[in-house]
Amino acid sequence: MINPVDVRVVIRGWGSVSAAGLGAAPAAGPTFQRHPQAAVPVAALPAAAEAALDALRRSRPAYRALDRSVLLALLAAQAAFQRAGWSPTDPASLAVSLGSSRGATERLETFHADFLRDGVPPTAASPLTTLGNVASWVADSVGGAGAAISHSSTCSTALQALGNALAWLRAGLAERFLAGGTEAPLTPFTLAQMQALGIYSALPATEYPCRPGAGGPSTFVLGEGAAVFALEAVPAARPGDLLLESVGFGFEATGTKTGLTADGQHFQQAARQALRLAGRQPAEVDLLVLHSPGTRAGDAAERRAVEAVFGKNLPACTSNKWQLGHTLGASGALSLDLALGILRGEISSEPLPFESWLNQRPAPARPRRVLVQAAGFGGNAACALVSRV
Repeated sequence: MINPVDVRVVIRGWGSVSAAGLGAAPAAGPTFQRHPQAAVPVAALPAAAEAALDALRRSRPAYRALDRSVLLALLAAQAAFQRAGWSPTDPASLAVSLGSSRGATERLETFHADFLRDGVPPTAASPLTTLGNVASWVADSVGGAGAAISHSSTCSTALQALGNALAWLRAGLAERFLAGGTEAPLTPFTLAQMQALGIYSALPATEYPCRPGAGGPSTFVLGEGAAVFALEAVPAARPGDLLLESVGFGFEATGTKTGLTADGQHFQQAARQALRLAGRQPAEVDLLVLHSPGTRAGDAAERRAVEAVFGKNLPACTSNKWQLGHTLGASGALSLDLALGILRGEISSEPLPFESWLNQRPAPARPRRVLVQAAGFGGNAACALVSRV
């Protein structure tokens, strides 16, 4: 076991699935479509990713009953595990921490509709709708783990899962970790809930319906997806390694479960803590991947928060929600997936294809350090600082 004082946390592997497809590369075509029941734009999986998900579902009899959120997590986690080059027979201790804002939304809504119709829920309703079955099925798929933790802290939950992993690895409680987030919220009741908030985009699916940082009316759009990362504790990093340097947390009490302060105090707390824990100054951050869900109040608060933390030396800013929508509990992980793609030089951070304050400063060709932000209902926020050695 490595001395905790000497630990570096390297991101050995990664896997993701979203409206952009499998992996973090930008989508080749339109990513939004009109939901057949709710008649609003959504960011659903493209055909190739849907086929991969269906193949996974059919690969084991037990998988056929699982919720879509669990299958998305399995698909991303298996890709991360394989890319890391890990083996189920490796003696290194492994743990799993996966976040989801809503958990088994699809199964829960289906089972509840069946209950209202027949008065009797299926026998498997309870185990298949618990949040814990997300991490437990991922752990099962890779040969087991020392701990399998599922949790929800709304839309910052994936980055909080990375924070769990970082703390465990540095404490010596595990040597390897699978951590990330998953969400499959494109169901009638969940879509209706988002519309009831009055923030859903009125733009058609063909016209960039989600527009982070654009100002004006809210352009929130729901998406689905998952991203999982294979983290390993090592005594020293090597050139080319991707490091999870720190995860910071923030909280603000605003009097409502959906509200936030005008200057995003929870964002400020999380960003400052992430920088402090990593021993970094704001000027050492080259790029911010913002939470930026396209809501009037949320985008404005986040802008004020980053200006408070970084002042006049504001780094370049970007977001992937204009392609992926807001994937709730998976959003922070998918933003981190984008950050790693940029750090690896596989993705360039291009200006958003509409007027947005995020386009004020061009991103460097090869940034070395990126701060990823996420926040959720209840006043919580998290920021992950990642870098390339």
